[in-house]
Amino acid sequence: MKKLTTTPNIVDPDGLYAELLALHDGREEDESHAINARLVLILANHIGDRDVLRQAYALAAPELAPNNA
Repeated sequence: MKKLTTTPNIVDPDGLYAELLALHDGREEDESHAINARLVLILANHIGDRDVLRQAYALAAPELAPNNA
C-alpha cells in the first residue's frame, strides 16, 4: 500500500499559501466553498489511489477515521 506523504514536500510553501488566498480573494463564501470542492476532486483524481486518499481523510477528520470508532 502506498503511504500518504506527510513531511514537507512543497517548494515555496508560503508562495503556495499566497496563491490559495488569492484564489479566494473577493469571492463570496459559497463560491469559495465550490472552488475548494472542485480543487479537492481535481487533486483526488490526480492522486488516483484510494488508499492514499483514505489516509488523507483520516488526517483531515481524525474523529471519523475507522480506528477511532
